[in-house]
Amino acid sequence: MNRIAIALLGVVGVAFVLKLFAGDQPPAAQMPSATPVLIELFTSEGCSSCPPADALLETFDTQPYPGAELIVLSEHVDYWNHIGWTDPYSSHASSERQSAYASHFHLDGPYTPQMIVDGSEEFVGSSAGEASKVFGKAIRTGKIAVTISRASLENNQLHAHVEVGPLPLHSGKADVVFAVALNHAESQVARGENAGRRLAHVAVVRSLSKVGKTEAGQPFSQDVSLKLDPGVDPASLRVIAFVQEPGPGRILGATLQKLAK
Repeated sequence: MNRIAIALLGVVGVAFVLKLFAGDQPPAAQMPSATPVLIELFTSEGCSSCPPADALLETFDTQPYPGAELIVLSEHVDYWNHIGWTDPYSSHASSERQSAYASHFHLDGPYTPQMIVDGSEEFVGSSAGEASKVFGKAIRTGKIAVTISRASLENNQLHAHVEVGPLPLHSGKADVVFAVALNHAESQVARGENAGRRLAHVAVVRSLSKVGKTEAGQPFSQDVSLKLDPGVDPASLRVIAFVQEPGPGRILGATLQKLAK
C-alpha cells in the first residue's frame, strides 16, 4: 500500500516548506482574497511512511501559503490495523472514501500516505514540492461561497447551519458534505511499524457525511445535527462544510469553523 519510503521531515523540512510556499508568490498587494483549498490526507498510525505526511499537514494548518485558506482533513484508514497496531482514529468509512478516489483517479488501489487536493489532484502525502505546485493551481480556481453559522455542542449534540451559494449554471448536481474533526490528537504507539513513537495529528476526522444536494442556479440552506461521543470538549473541535461533485469529484467550495467553549 505504500508507494514510496519517505524520510522524516524534521525542523529543516518544515522550514523548507515555509520558504517554498512563500518564495514564489506575488507581492501581498497583488494577492486576491484567500481561496479555500481542501486538503485530504489519507494516513494511518500503522504506516511508517505516514508521520512525515502528518507533519506536513500540520504545517499546512498554520496557513503558510499566501492567497489560500488551506482547509485540512486527516482521514485515518483502517486497512493497516491488522499488522499489529489498531489506529484509534481509523474508520472503515475513511477507507471507503479513499477507495472511491482510487477508482476516480484510475489508480491500482489505495495507498498511504496519500494527499488529495480539492478532489482534483492526488500525490504522495509527504511531497511538499508537489503540494506547492498543486496549491498554485488551486488558488486560481473559482469557488462558490460556503458558510457555517450557529455551530455549537450541547448535551453531546452538535448543531450547525450550512449555506451554499448557487452552483454555476453549467454545473449539475453536487453533494454538500459536513465533517467534524479534532483540532489535535496524539497517540503513543505500542506496536506495528511505528512502535515506540508518539504521533501527533491535526484535523482528525471523527464524522464525515453527506447532508444534502445542491443544483445549478439554486442556493442551499440547511440545519445539521449530529450526535457525538460523550465528554467531547467543544473547544477541541472544528467543523468543515464543502461542496463536491459526485465521483467523488471536484471540490466547488469549502469552509471551516472552530467551535468555542
